[in-house]
Amino acid sequence: MRIALGQINATVGAFAENSRAIVEQSERAASAGADLAVFPELALCGYPPKDLVTLREFVERQIAALEQLARAPVFSRVPALVGFVEPHPGEGAGLYNACALLSGGKIAAVARKTLLPNYDVFDEARYFDPSPMVTVLEIGGVSVGISICEDLWNDKFFWQKPRYLRDPIEEIRANGAQVLVNLSASPYALGKPQRRREMLSAAARRHGMPIALCNLVGGNDSIVFDGNSIAVSAAGEVAVQATGFEEDFAIADLTPRPASKPVSTAGAPLGEQPADTSQKPTSIVSPALAPSGPSALAVVSAYELDLSDAGCAELASALTLGIRDYARKTGFRSVVLGLSGGIDSALTAVLAARALGPENVTGIAMPSRYTADMSNEDARILAERLGIHFHTIAIEPIFSAYLAALEPIFRGRKPDVTEENLQARIRGMLLMAFSNKTGALLLSTGNKSELATGFCTLYGDMAGGLAAIGDLSKTAVYALSRWFNRQGKEVIPARILDRPPTAELRENQTDQDTLPPYDQLDGVLRGHVEEHLGVGELTARGLSSDLVRRVLKLVVRSEYKRRQAAPVLRVTARAFGEGWRFPIAHGYLH
Repeated sequence: MRIALGQINATVGAFAENSRAIVEQSERAASAGADLAVFPELALCGYPPKDLVTLREFVERQIAALEQLARAPVFSRVPALVGFVEPHPGEGAGLYNACALLSGGKIAAVARKTLLPNYDVFDEARYFDPSPMVTVLEIGGVSVGISICEDLWNDKFFWQKPRYLRDPIEEIRANGAQVLVNLSASPYALGKPQRRREMLSAAARRHGMPIALCNLVGGNDSIVFDGNSIAVSAAGEVAVQATGFEEDFAIADLTPRPASKPVSTAGAPLGEQPADTSQKPTSIVSPALAPSGPSALAVVSAYELDLSDAGCAELASALTLGIRDYARKTGFRSVVLGLSGGIDSALTAVLAARALGPENVTGIAMPSRYTADMSNEDARILAERLGIHFHTIAIEPIFSAYLAALEPIFRGRKPDVTEENLQARIRGMLLMAFSNKTGALLLSTGNKSELATGFCTLYGDMAGGLAAIGDLSKTAVYALSRWFNRQGKEVIPARILDRPPTAELRENQTDQDTLPPYDQLDGVLRGHVEEHLGVGELTARGLSSDLVRRVLKLVVRSEYKRRQAAPVLRVTARAFGEGWRFPIAHGYLH
């Protein structure tokens, strides 16, 4: 069976644009003699649509777009599976995460998602109902099992602790499927593409049938989808893999497993409840399978922190795509950022120039009385090497005016962090003024270590519309920066990499005046944030109890800051933002 994988970059709510992409890829599939074209999860409306699906008009317009799409002549030459949001009249949320088989000018059948993820960045139980049954369709004389993203992620022989009681793939296999397809919107995290590939191969070997997975590519808000659509043989060998982090089209010739029994689970018509079958609806979330602990809370804990050259190349591609799509899909053509002469702003500038072109990036240096000459020089050299626009605005006159204005009400009080934060907020104000005047998107340059510990200033260096490197620890920032410098020429001045990191908000300041050394800090943060570990579990790894408690206290005290931060591009197992939902006011002490 020849299956085409249409790896498109769908924009949420852009029905016409997404439909055009689906038709274009389907034309390629038909020309290649494909028996079936497969597109990503919710390809028609984009993923994740979030509360847009609570608007009846949104769902109705999407259904109208689907019906119009189904009439495209190309689907008389090749059938296609297209993800969409399906309304239904039954009890519950009234919506399915579904896919339509478009064939012969009509919606020939509909399949629905069985397992609804409700962890990390996923919130599907808020919007959708789980399908009580799986779907196997006969397409071109082959029994094809239809699954949608999470349906494939519950193999009890692959994961240490499966999240759900049901395994839809087992059910699909038991109902006579010869080939399995999966429509996916699987977000990127460092190390995840490799793990996804291993999972797919293991499932193919276990069930003795080939699998084709079409994954979404592109950035939607803070989430980056890596593509890397893939098809594997029944032996688990990779038949084809699409390019990561860009739109692509791939063809896989797969050998179906021998037919074993008649298809008993044909898809239901659009908008109808699934008919009664011998498969009884099952509770989707099992309390027995969801104890407190990292393996139950997130399978993504299994991903390795790979900062090798290959891992850094993957990170660079993900962040480049995330910046480009966030700007493009929100209507920005250019960006601006503060250039301090430090490592974080340097890396952000490199990524921005890579994503949007140097002609669309402006860096502004804003020295104060505490800024070293080398910082000004390094910021200028970086801008020259990147070819971005560069300006300098000295903040000393503004800072002095602020101090004079505040002197009457600050009289008798010693200088402290207040005066430090004033400088950061002056810089934030100037950058936002440039953004307002020129229409450039302001990029926040803070890293994950700073966001975690609150080593950042609200309405100052936290100002911006996107935190481009907000999911990179300081350790990862250095690793990725050094990787860029090994790619042909040194773009980041060596002195930026070699000097101790400093905010330069007071005399002789370094980050380690306030924070533990980053190699220690980042180990604690990775365990706590990405692996869901508490004090006891972290100290059991040999970490100092005093260090762990100090760091976790900073994390708790900084929650109010993170609640007001710019969206963070997610590139690890867990980022601050949508996948981090801790209360601000609570009495739990680590």
